[in-house]
Amino acid sequence: MSLKKLSANRCWGGTQFVYSHDAKETACTMRFSLFLPPQAAERKVPVLYWLSGLTCTEENFTVKAGAQRMAAELGLAIVAPDTSPRGLNLPGEGDRYDFGLGAGFYVDATEAPWSQGYRMYSYVTDELRQLVNAEFPVDAARTGIFGHSMGGHGALLCALRNPTVYRSVSAFAPITSPTRCDWGRGALKGYLGDDENRWADYDSTLLLLQHGWKGPQILVDQGDQDVFLPQLQPQLLREAADQAGVALELRMQPGYDHSYFFVQSFIADHLQHHAKALIG
Repeated sequence: MSLKKLSANRCWGGTQFVYSHDAKETACTMRFSLFLPPQAAERKVPVLYWLSGLTCTEENFTVKAGAQRMAAELGLAIVAPDTSPRGLNLPGEGDRYDFGLGAGFYVDATEAPWSQGYRMYSYVTDELRQLVNAEFPVDAARTGIFGHSMGGHGALLCALRNPTVYRSVSAFAPITSPTRCDWGRGALKGYLGDDENRWADYDSTLLLLQHGWKGPQILVDQGDQDVFLPQLQPQLLREAADQAGVALELRMQPGYDHSYFFVQSFIADHLQHHAKALIG
């Protein structure tokens, strides 16, 4: 068994862990953080997966979002994986902030050399989820997903493609349509090749139009002072949801930017959003 506990800290009556394990999908050792609320000592608890943005690791959310206090009150476990494989030493993987290391974009790469391990979609939705379900006191039937920026894009696409797995979804400042922004087009071309038909499986707006969403209302928060708004394009998600007849609460937050100060300001709302769906 490759699961290794790296740290454990008492936090709001629960425990904040960091683990590593040897992952098949990414062909390397991966790290993830896990917060178990105090209720996990007595029973299985609902679990949320947080997907982080460009340049991040599992640490950013864990130490900056301030999610543990409300998660402990509500009885929610939170898993936060890294954003890409580490240690594959592929040529050029550290040359750009928006591609390669810290920028897996939650896709399964098909182009060499990235196909060797840049398979974050399958890692998150399958391998890591199965590991967490098997090793920790979480209720697999009550799973939700949320994220920030590139991770908001990842959360939306994972939920829309796996509606029987994820019962709730929300996002902070997501890249809503990677096929229509520079960040997304560069990453999708690099990981998936020139055939844009392959890209559609990783675009939340196109997935909404194709599959819809029959789960609870999707919650999205976006700061109106976010310098990355031209990349994020929340209006495209609004248009797709309206066209697909999907319930979306898109909240433009006055004065907020793209930082974790923005995330921590509204994290309680998102945890309560998921708790309503997963606990009632």
